[in-house]
Amino acid sequence: MPAYKSIEWLEDQKALRLLDQTRIPAELKYVTLSRVEDIAAAITDMVVRGAPAIGVTAAYGLAGAAWREESDLLSAAMTRVADADAILRASRPTAVNLFWALDQMHHRVARQQPTSLAAYRAALVDAAHALAREDVEINKAIGHAALDIVPQEATFIHHCNTGGIATVDYGTALGIIRIAHEAGRKVHVYVDETRPRLQGGRLTSWELQQLGISHQIIVDGASGFVMKNKSVDMCVVGCDRVAMNGDVANKIGTYNLALVAQAHGVPFYVAAPISTIDPEMPSGDRIEIEERPASEITEIDGVKVAPEGAEVFNPAFDVTPAHLISGIITEKGIIYPPFEETLKTLFLSNEQDHE
Repeated sequence: MPAYKSIEWLEDQKALRLLDQTRIPAELKYVTLSRVEDIAAAITDMVVRGAPAIGVTAAYGLAGAAWREESDLLSAAMTRVADADAILRASRPTAVNLFWALDQMHHRVARQQPTSLAAYRAALVDAAHALAREDVEINKAIGHAALDIVPQEATFIHHCNTGGIATVDYGTALGIIRIAHEAGRKVHVYVDETRPRLQGGRLTSWELQQLGISHQIIVDGASGFVMKNKSVDMCVVGCDRVAMNGDVANKIGTYNLALVAQAHGVPFYVAAPISTIDPEMPSGDRIEIEERPASEITEIDGVKVAPEGAEVFNPAFDVTPAHLISGIITEKGIIYPPFEETLKTLFLSNEQDHE
């Protein structure tokens, strides 16, 4: 089992310990953060990344904010937490898990109706712990749901990083691969390097090494050649937001991979916790796409690789249309087209389960 933890609440310090993903694979380094401004910066700067990990990090950010209130007034702590919520919501715009987790924190704490500062603080920490535990359970459920479609000898193409460091543990799309491996399937993974930040080449390859899973890194543009000349069984990717028509926002390059998969008749599956389904988003056309600094493209590890002054367009995500997606793998099972119907049924069923 991996010897690292992506996210850990330090009860004695009332602080959050994060695995610094910007340092992998060079070193295994952790940062300890207590100020909400620093936690938000860690999300923005991708010290922590991956939609589920961002959501749980933000949840602990609210808990930490309550503990940093120096007065003994419940009202003051609640105001401080509200301010922290606004800061965290502004850290990254595309991943719906960030907003979902913050909403969940408020709903769960409100149900407990804390009447003292101590009870309020405890309720926030308990709610964040619950979200962290549930994330692991959800990821495992996604992996087990996918076993029905994973052959005994399975070759995958995977984009970006969706493993145990993009979540609390196990992962979504990479969790599917991990659970297939643990179930005795003979697994091989072609790992898209995932420009511009190389999350596949740096992070996914590193995680697969830790797990002892056979893999090869490929450049993003090699996927067509690989699908034409190798026996690829399926593409599996994660996602940051699912619209109600089945359009999916994910790391830039996912749309390209889906088009290539369709051209070669390779099934294209999206791993999606139900928390990534956005009931307010009718289609992917309305999803806000984050644009990131030009230096992510013009530099690699601080070394300039583009001409000085070159103009850059750097969207962090793209939207894959529903018609390119074979199925969406959730903790409640796999749903198939027509997604307008199956997503609505799934979402309503999940809401009823939590009433």
